[in-house]
Amino acid sequence: MQVRKSWRCATRLATRKHGIRIKNTQLYASSSIINTQNTNLNRNTSINGAFKRYYHQTKVTLQDQKLNEENESTSEEDELKALMDAPRESDQVDVLIVGGGPSGLSAAIRFMQLAEKEGKKEGFRVVVLEKAAEVGKHILSGACIEPRALEELIPDWKNKNPPSMVPVENDKFLYLTENSSFRLPTPPPMHNKGNYIVSLSDFTRWLGEQATELGVEIYPESPAVSFLPFPSSSSPLSSVLGVSTGPKGISRARTPKPSFSPSFDFHSHLTILAEGARGSMTKIATNQFDLRNGIPPQTYGLGIKELWQVGEGNKHYKKGSVVHTTGWPLDSKTYGGSWVYHLDDGLVSIGFVIGLDYENPWMSIYKEFQRFKHHPAIKPLLEGGTPIGYGARAIVEGGIQCVPKMHFPGGIVVGDSAGLLNVPKIKGTHNAMKSGMIAAETAWPKLKERIGSEITEENALDLKEYQDAVKTSWIWEDLYKIRNIRPSFKWGFWPALAYGALDNVIMRGNVPWTLAHGTPDHKSLKPADQCEKIKYPEPDGKISFDLLTNLTRSGTNHEEDQPVHLVVTEEGRKEMKKLNWEKYRGAEQRYCPAGVYEWVDEELVINAQNCVHCKTCDIKDVGQNINWVPPEGGGGPLYSGM
Repeated sequence: MQVRKSWRCATRLATRKHGIRIKNTQLYASSSIINTQNTNLNRNTSINGAFKRYYHQTKVTLQDQKLNEENESTSEEDELKALMDAPRESDQVDVLIVGGGPSGLSAAIRFMQLAEKEGKKEGFRVVVLEKAAEVGKHILSGACIEPRALEELIPDWKNKNPPSMVPVENDKFLYLTENSSFRLPTPPPMHNKGNYIVSLSDFTRWLGEQATELGVEIYPESPAVSFLPFPSSSSPLSSVLGVSTGPKGISRARTPKPSFSPSFDFHSHLTILAEGARGSMTKIATNQFDLRNGIPPQTYGLGIKELWQVGEGNKHYKKGSVVHTTGWPLDSKTYGGSWVYHLDDGLVSIGFVIGLDYENPWMSIYKEFQRFKHHPAIKPLLEGGTPIGYGARAIVEGGIQCVPKMHFPGGIVVGDSAGLLNVPKIKGTHNAMKSGMIAAETAWPKLKERIGSEITEENALDLKEYQDAVKTSWIWEDLYKIRNIRPSFKWGFWPALAYGALDNVIMRGNVPWTLAHGTPDHKSLKPADQCEKIKYPEPDGKISFDLLTNLTRSGTNHEEDQPVHLVVTEEGRKEMKKLNWEKYRGAEQRYCPAGVYEWVDEELVINAQNCVHCKTCDIKDVGQNINWVPPEGGGGPLYSGM
């Protein structure tokens, strides 16, 4: 039997039903032909044919619309509504994971390991939905990772052809003034002995390969856009049945295009949200299930990264070297700093993080990073080198004070979606992976008895034991000891540095109090007329670059003729003109690291095709009028080596 991978859902069905496991996740995007003789379709056997009929009917509808336009009695908008409201095809799985990052893939791998260990792998289905074109293509980090979660998950990982993982050879922590640098003692959380410098995008791709070899089904270009309630539910969403993926082929005018393809529903005993910082589905779950009841708002930072080829002959390049800096170019009220990691083959990862609770609306996070690279302690390393990658992402900074309720009827939240990053360490991968593993280990005893069984609202899983297990694991110990470092910076740099010495060096994180964070990120800006404008140097095209030039190095691309995924209502636009423009002089055009926002003749212009999916606008917008939702599957950056 041959199944042509002509459309994303057809790919899913062919891959799933005929037992095909693709080791290289890049093959999911190909147009190759799958050959198989296995026709024993043991579950949901009507879906493939039903979907083909539905998709064919959809195409015929659109063709008839073109041929009979003069006789058409409904508008294109009505046609789209009819298509969107039509009954959708669905599939039942056992575990559904939203997000193909380290936490989600670790959960998937652990589930399969447990099923294999107990002889229950046959018929057990774990599905990962990933919005990127390929696994790892939306993943970006420094990254210097602790390997302990990896060693627990895949003890023999070194024998499984992992991507480049460079052991850390030395640590350096610098305080910068405008023209000088001073080496400071490396704070205890930032010691990196035993850690590895990696490309997190490549590492995640490798994790995806390990998952597929175990039987996990990974579907790229498949963003989850809404939860599915139970048909008999007494309220709009009292528990989660699964999720619906986003459709394709809708124009910016919200009319169906010839390429239209419908949404697809996945039903599952357990839905795991593993989207990373400020995930769109996690936002919905947080609001619907009140996951932040009594918990303060999460606080975030924005990290911007470049990947440079400086050459192994560069005398300033030292494979395995880790450098962190604080101080210049930031003022003493702004939290932030840099990293410089020396990978192998003459590659250097360099980046800058700034806390999104900063005050001055004239500050450009991107331009702060560009001028930082001209510092005498940094510039010599980059001179003569070539930048080959660029990207940005938000990171969670709230620590245990801001960890929400991590479970709800039918689902749980893991990794950065739950806020488990260790800010002083500038590390979250180890905690993200461990949380995914804990999710599988706590769910499995209940889930293994339900494999392939009917999903009902009455027996929806609500895994309080998952949150309890996280709090008794080394994740909580890791976060507890550093819980006061980030909030202490609300007092300013020097008081925080002194406090950090007391709390983390002398008391080793065991003080009998817990500090609260300051003002929420979207409320921290001061009016523009109360702040000093910042004059930034022009980029030289060698060390520093204009934003759009750098953006080309991210591989970012979206289908332009689609609804804008940075949603602002008409009322929101009116408020933004009065608030964002008149009071803060369009701060979003300075904090966005991709040139998405512009104010032209006092009107907001949104260049959605530039978006790198960092979510900063969703976090920092002063009136909370910008809502980031997933664009068509496959759109966004195409990170490689990042």
